[in-house]
Amino acid sequence: MEAYTGFAEVYDAFMDNIPYKDWCAYLYELLVEYGVNQGIVLDMGCGTGNITELLAQNGYDMIGIDNAEDMLDIAMKKKEKKELNILYLLQDMREFELYGTVSAVVSICDSINYILEEEELVQVFRLVNNYLEEKGVFIFDLNTEYKYREILADNVIAENRPDASFIWENYYYKDENINEYQLTLYVKDSWKEESEKSENHFVRYEETHFQRAYDLKTIKRLLEEAGMEFVTAYDAFTRKPPQSDSERIYIVARECTQENKFYIKN
Repeated sequence: MEAYTGFAEVYDAFMDNIPYKDWCAYLYELLVEYGVNQGIVLDMGCGTGNITELLAQNGYDMIGIDNAEDMLDIAMKKKEKKELNILYLLQDMREFELYGTVSAVVSICDSINYILEEEELVQVFRLVNNYLEEKGVFIFDLNTEYKYREILADNVIAENRPDASFIWENYYYKDENINEYQLTLYVKDSWKEESEKSENHFVRYEETHFQRAYDLKTIKRLLEEAGMEFVTAYDAFTRKPPQSDSERIYIVARECTQENKFYIKN
C-alpha cells in the first residue's frame, strides 16, 4: 500500500510530540561545527517540511525532496502561508536530480531507514556525493536495531483524538532487520476541504510501512563504496558515540571529490 496518503492529512497533528525546534537546533549546531553556516541545503525525505522550514529560518537556502505527493502538498501550503522561499520537489531520493551542487544534505526523522536494499542505499549515497560541493557535509539519522527490537518490537500503539485516531501494529523481523508497521487511521471529515465534509463521518485509511535497521559497520562500508568519507557518528542529540541502547543515531559524512560528476550546472 502507498505510504503517507491518509496519514499526510494528520501527520503534523500526531507528530506534535516531536520537539522539532530542539532537533533542528542540534542539526544546526552540527552543520556549523562541520563548516556549513550558509549556502544551499537539501533536505531529503522532507515530509511536510517541519525541519526544512526551521533550517530556512536559520538562514539556509532550502530545497526539500520527498516522494509522497500528499506530504509535499501540505509542505507547499505551509511555506506559502509563512512566505518562506523553499523549493520543494516531488522526487525519490534513490534517483533525485538537482541543477547544481549544494553545501550540505540532511535527512532526518529516519527517512534513510525506508531504503530497504543495500544497493539502493549505495545509490542514494552516490547521488548525495555527486551533488555536494567539494568537502560538503551529509548529515542523516537512523533508527537503530535496538529501537526496532526492544522498543517497538511486536507492540501495538494507539492514539485517539476527537478528529482522528490511529492504530499502529508493529512487527520486527530480526533475521531480515526489517521493521513493518501497519497503520490504520480514522480521520474526521473536518480535516478535509469544506466541500468534502460530512458531519460526524470518519474516513478509514490503511497504510503499511517498512524500514530497515542498519548497523554502523554497514553504513561505513556503504558510504565508502559510494565514494564518501565517513566522519563520525553520535548517539542522537549528544556528542557521545552510539551506545548499545541508542534508539537513534546521527551520521556525519563528507563529499569526496570524484571525476566526471554528472550534475547539471545552472
